[in-house]
Amino acid sequence: MEEHELGREAFADEEAYRLHALRHSTAHIMAEAIAEVFPGAKFAFGPPVEDGFYYDVDVSRPITEADLAGIEEAMRKVVKRNTPFVRRNVDHEEAASLFAGQSYKLEHIASLKGPLGTFEQGGFLDLCNGPHVPRTGNCKHFKLMKVSGAYWKGDASRPMLQRVYGTVWPTREALDSYLFRLEEAGKRDHRKVGQAMGLFFTHEWAPGAVFWLPKGEMLYHTLSQAMRSMLLDEGYVSVRTPMLFDKALWETSGHWGFYKDNMFRIDKREEGEEESRAYGLKPMNCPSHMLIFRSSRRSYRELPLRIHDQGILHRDEVRGALGGLTRVRQFAQDDAHLFVMEEQIEEEITALIKLVNRVYGALGLGYRAKLSTRPDDRLGDDGLWDRAETALENALRANGLEYKLNKGDGAFYGPKIDFDVIDALGRPWQCATIQLDYQAPLRFELSYVGADNAPHTPVVVHRAIFGSFERFIGILIEHFAGAFPAWLAPEQARVMTVSERSLDWGAEVAAALTAAGVRVHFDDRDDKIGAKIREAHQHKPVWQVVVGERDAENRTVSVKSREGDLGALALADFVALAVEACKPPFGG
Repeated sequence: MEEHELGREAFADEEAYRLHALRHSTAHIMAEAIAEVFPGAKFAFGPPVEDGFYYDVDVSRPITEADLAGIEEAMRKVVKRNTPFVRRNVDHEEAASLFAGQSYKLEHIASLKGPLGTFEQGGFLDLCNGPHVPRTGNCKHFKLMKVSGAYWKGDASRPMLQRVYGTVWPTREALDSYLFRLEEAGKRDHRKVGQAMGLFFTHEWAPGAVFWLPKGEMLYHTLSQAMRSMLLDEGYVSVRTPMLFDKALWETSGHWGFYKDNMFRIDKREEGEEESRAYGLKPMNCPSHMLIFRSSRRSYRELPLRIHDQGILHRDEVRGALGGLTRVRQFAQDDAHLFVMEEQIEEEITALIKLVNRVYGALGLGYRAKLSTRPDDRLGDDGLWDRAETALENALRANGLEYKLNKGDGAFYGPKIDFDVIDALGRPWQCATIQLDYQAPLRFELSYVGADNAPHTPVVVHRAIFGSFERFIGILIEHFAGAFPAWLAPEQARVMTVSERSLDWGAEVAAALTAAGVRVHFDDRDDKIGAKIREAHQHKPVWQVVVGERDAENRTVSVKSREGDLGALALADFVALAVEACKPPFGG
């Protein structure tokens, strides 16, 4: 189908443009339908969003989920009429006349300058610059999803409006696929799965912080140790640094000017001082690693110096944005900073890309790369930014890595490569990052003695692969739906006894597995085996090991894996099988 050309240059590619136009157009169709179902409705904004669209409306009574079917039916009539979307520019005076009675549109019109765009389909007119599809008949494959509240212009002192969400796709198959993914995502929600498996919980008295239960802590610890072990093998050194610093550190790094509103800050008057001092809980590790580098005389022979730190970090996220593990205030990262000579940059970034491939490949996660360049609000001169951006681009090309250019989205101190991992449902999650920094070494006056016996300034590479452990674990829970690979599963084997006569053998089986390093839950309760097996499914062990009287007599175990029934095995054979399957694919 052909679309209006308006705004095409603003989109990354043709597909993005087409989806935007389709969703924008369907938002207008929904508004026309709402006007029919709710006469007198007043309309605010109705933009496309990721995977769909919404419209904020003011109606005589709350719109409920039960109303969505009626609105959908009215939308189908608009689609069937197949009327064109017609654009017309108007001046402010005509716009005020056309939208008389639409108070939200009139307020918005008053805030705009120059000619105003309108689009009309049939008898419905909206204030809009597009883009749109040619006709309403192009918007067949839609579904309304939910209703929520939203303040006018996001201001809590303004009227509360009804926000109606929908989704639309180019084909019925694409719509059905999206709805299936959405349903599956609900089943995989890490908050539900994490609670059912006993991994973690959160509490209103500690907003944005996580209570890791024994199984969750084991999962966290396993990831942490695998990463630490792999990095030590790669020549990293591991450190631990303070959490609380005087604001002088953050002023030196530049974070006090660029980031202090996202920091937890403390004012404290020290004994004998007349004025209080400002302190900040660290939201990132990099400034403290600068102090480590500066703490002793450095030689070029020490470079690259790769410093790894899994210390606790705090960021003052908006409370309303907090959710499960994916947006928290207290977290830790598999963080590292590489102090390098400029000629070592490409080699180090190549090594980092190999680490990303190794880790994500082991977890079955694909990824997409983005190169984010200088933002408007930044430190340093353009010459250094040119060098940094060129170095990252050269490394990407040298490794044959396809990437999307993300203009203006770099950190305030340097450009970066971000990696979006793709989970089992095809959803992208931003995780790994490689950031090149020429600014911090200058601000902290870092230097090393070069081969020419003269002082030189190092370049710093900031990098993480998991990102934050909390968020990455949330992603993995949903990616695997809680059924983690053997090496990572917090419960690798669940041993269940059938009767009292098999208790001793069951205990011996559990002890043998535990001694071999397998994580075991021993269920010796006086309960029916069917009930034990049903509960085992909830905790998703890799192996369900049933121990009955015959097993006790034959000194065997009856094993069922996630892939199927393994039958009766000699204990030694099963222990060997489990030990081999539980070897970590990296680290360890």
